[in-house]
Amino acid sequence: MPENPPHPPSAPPLLVWFAVAALGLALYATVAGGPVPVLGPESQGVALALLTFAMAAPLAWARRQPRLVLAVLLIQVAGAPVLGLRAEQIWPLLPAGHLLVGLVAATWTPRATLAAAGGTLAVQETVLQLGLFRDGGWARVLAPGYLGLTACLALAVLFAWLTGTSVRQRREYGEALRAQTSAQAVTAERLRIARELHDMVAHSIGVIAIQAGAGSRVIGSDPELAHSSLQAIEATSRDTLRGLRQLLDLLRQADPEREPSLEPTPFAGLADLDRLVSTAADAGVRVEVRHRGEPRPLPTAVDQSAFRILQESVTNVVRHAATRHCRATVDYRPRELLVEVVDGGHGGAVTAGSGYGLRGMRERVALLDGSFTAGPRPEGGFRVAVRLPLPLASTAPTAPTFPTAEAR
Repeated sequence: MPENPPHPPSAPPLLVWFAVAALGLALYATVAGGPVPVLGPESQGVALALLTFAMAAPLAWARRQPRLVLAVLLIQVAGAPVLGLRAEQIWPLLPAGHLLVGLVAATWTPRATLAAAGGTLAVQETVLQLGLFRDGGWARVLAPGYLGLTACLALAVLFAWLTGTSVRQRREYGEALRAQTSAQAVTAERLRIARELHDMVAHSIGVIAIQAGAGSRVIGSDPELAHSSLQAIEATSRDTLRGLRQLLDLLRQADPEREPSLEPTPFAGLADLDRLVSTAADAGVRVEVRHRGEPRPLPTAVDQSAFRILQESVTNVVRHAATRHCRATVDYRPRELLVEVVDGGHGGAVTAGSGYGLRGMRERVALLDGSFTAGPRPEGGFRVAVRLPLPLASTAPTAPTFPTAEAR
């Protein structure tokens, strides 16, 4: 696993230098409390200030290079006995090292984190135990008070490591959650586009195929009927092409270099049922539409989905049911809209278990928290029934997301 940490935001310069100054003053106070053999007595004050603030200066780069700064601080801790400094004179470096362990754990990989925590604990404990042993031997090292100090030092490193690891895990979880959400959004968008393309094209292609077949059979015996079929094919093709262009136009609106279309994009809803009935009649299937309840404006999502479900159901009748008649019922109820398509044919069952059409209908209904059933009837034929919940007060439709091929 590559150790490429994220780039943490830089701390404000004033805060950084305040931390450096605080550590420098603390070191100055503690180091001055004991002898400093490496410094002459005459210049000890100035030299001591320069020494302690030089030791604190690396903290200014802690946010950008926490591992490097931690290594420098550990070198200072390990080198303090060489300069003749006792452990109690450099103790401010110990909590500074713990903070850096937490920062490394929060921004680097687990391997680097364990190395930083282990190295910090080893250096600090070694310096502490050597100092205790030098002053009083094993009796001092094993004294209850100093054993407690040793345990506290280890717990401080452990706490810093756990805190930083927790921060890193929360950040990684958030990033994974955002990535998953983004992937789900992309998948949902792809499914929605697939549904729209299927609903837009499948119905028109079905009509074109039937008209082309009818025209080819009568082109020699009945030129007028063949001409009528060709006209229907041309009209349906143009409508489909117009719908596809509108769909692509809408999908490309995010392109900043593309000029937006000034032509309004129409959308199909239950108000376009007459056009659907006419198109189905051209394909040889008479659709009987029954309305129940009091028609009223519906939410856009419900209106569009109800029309798309009716369109796909009629398309399945045209393509598979081998019948010339079907019945479509739209029932307006106070809290729900019921849509049903029933045919008396014998070929509709081929679409009962699979197919993009039924899958798309199920997805549309599921997005609206409705219920969907489709299957052959005991008395023959095929039935599609959908229940779409409605709010207490249905509002007028607003601009939907995708255009349709049937809308003119």
